[in-house]
Amino acid sequence: MPQDTPFVNGSSEDFPGFPGITASLTAAEASRMTGRGLWAADGTVDPDVVRLGQTLTTALLDGGDPELPADLAAPLQEVRALALPAYHRIEATDGIRLSAFSLRQLGPGPHPLVVVPAGWTPFGWPLFLWCYLALARRGYHVLAYTPRGLGIPGLPSTSEGFVDVAGPHDWADGSAVVDFAVEHLAPSAIGFLGESYGSGISQLVAAHDDRVAAVVALSTWGNLAGSLYDHGTRHLAAVKALLALTGGPVESKFDEANQEILADFLADRNLDRVVEWGRLRAPESYLHLTNENETPTFFSNTWHEGLFAVNQLLKTFDGLDVPKRLNLWIGDHAAPEGPGLIGTEPGRTNVPMTEAYAWLDHHLKGERNGVEDWEQVCGQVMFTYVTEPVLDPGTGEPTGENRIVEEARRESRADWSRVTTGVEVFGLTGDGAAGTDGRLLPAGETAAPSEVTGWRRAFLAGVDTEATVMDALMETGQAERAGNPKTYDTRKIDRRHALAWTTAPLTAPEGDGASGRRVRGVPRLRLTVRSTATSAGLVAHLFDVAEDDTARIITHEPLNVYGLTPDQDRTVTWRLQAAAYDIATGHRLMLVVDSKDPLYGDASVTWTQTVISSPEGAPAFLELPLG
Repeated sequence: MPQDTPFVNGSSEDFPGFPGITASLTAAEASRMTGRGLWAADGTVDPDVVRLGQTLTTALLDGGDPELPADLAAPLQEVRALALPAYHRIEATDGIRLSAFSLRQLGPGPHPLVVVPAGWTPFGWPLFLWCYLALARRGYHVLAYTPRGLGIPGLPSTSEGFVDVAGPHDWADGSAVVDFAVEHLAPSAIGFLGESYGSGISQLVAAHDDRVAAVVALSTWGNLAGSLYDHGTRHLAAVKALLALTGGPVESKFDEANQEILADFLADRNLDRVVEWGRLRAPESYLHLTNENETPTFFSNTWHEGLFAVNQLLKTFDGLDVPKRLNLWIGDHAAPEGPGLIGTEPGRTNVPMTEAYAWLDHHLKGERNGVEDWEQVCGQVMFTYVTEPVLDPGTGEPTGENRIVEEARRESRADWSRVTTGVEVFGLTGDGAAGTDGRLLPAGETAAPSEVTGWRRAFLAGVDTEATVMDALMETGQAERAGNPKTYDTRKIDRRHALAWTTAPLTAPEGDGASGRRVRGVPRLRLTVRSTATSAGLVAHLFDVAEDDTARIITHEPLNVYGLTPDQDRTVTWRLQAAAYDIATGHRLMLVVDSKDPLYGDASVTWTQTVISSPEGAPAFLELPLG
């Protein structure tokens, strides 16, 4: 059909529909989804969530009377009275056609527009239909589209072409979508809102197209190269998970050039070339353009982000010289905002999305809604929520899961530099017989020099331990977000394949009676390493250990060390991921270093020996940020 047909006669008859999907959903079916996020237990998109988005899309576009529960039907009917829905195929500059959906305000305008590039899933723009309803109810035109190449063949939400992984084709596509909107919607202002893949594309389009007046980037990246490969370590699980979510095999979804890059990454070769490819796709590389355009930019990410770890985004955020906001939440990728995007909590306020919408209202509509008074950074403190046990409705017995009854505390700061107000340095000791833990001694605590220097401790490398970062990408963080953080039994961490150091039970610093330590910021670790091989993998974990030796993870970070000469030392220092975490009085801080984790490609050679030491000239230390 001609791409402007829906705006001529209001028709959406050309929408082909989704196989097996009608405009109906029972109350029982909707109730089963209540509170769910995007992700199923296996890290794929929850099929019930997919159905919800497709059902709402069908209900809007087929023009009939949908059969939906009241809390879903009411906002849909409201939007039907406010805006005209339409399905499009928008032609990009190279002829590729992008699947798209719009809601055009019917009332007198002009109205601002929010463009929503879909996230990296095989289901495209329908997944976030609930978000489009929310935007339309706030007075926006909405234009959502599936980035090129993504989607299951045959679905109307699938776009043509090859996936460009937020490359130059995607930037040009975003501008082509803006061209289409300017011609057919005549918006008063244009903003972009993106989740995950769509968030990176949103930043990149805004950097290269000064018609974009504001950006909301949720679960986003600033440096794609650093997200995929940092500290000599490939983030293998993240890339494999993403490759499984395109809607088809690599050979049919990527062109030859991008296939080569992905093959190099997976095979651990030509990584300089992979990094160059990632930098091309990094919003951080175009900060000068974003700053020239003065584009207000809103970031929302998680402390335990498994795809785009938080530190890389902090650097990008620091380089923005525009109105900006950084929200950091408990959980993993898309967990905080997910229910608000997909509509699985229709009766509740989703704060991450509410603040995202407020950002757009302020910068696109000029509303004085409090955004003008926001400080730049606001972080949730792990795990300060209050929970209660979930009871089985049949037996009344606890199910083993909790629900949140009081949300976690949030802290605002003028900028990121104000998050950390001081540091505490811990020396590492080598005391204890084989298989027992060393100590973390606060600097200044009376200790013989021989306790914190001059020691060596060894473990057998290449074997994973119970000190894993998470059970599964997205799943562990989604549970954490819902009030169920992963619990570790530190006694089960095999000391043959790991080393551990622990503080004494912590007491509150003077003037702070509530917490043993308030961790705020980016920890730093220095160790000296040698191996019987020419390379070694190190994964550092910080745990909050309770009196019963169970623990929760605070943060972590891997480091691969290459070019080692067997039995010669090398001193390494690296930064762990940022955290905001209150360790209770009486609890202990534990540092665990092992050599392997399912998230990462490691440099360890199985059953070789890794030796950690603390020479006098470079004593081992853990620098803990406090605030």
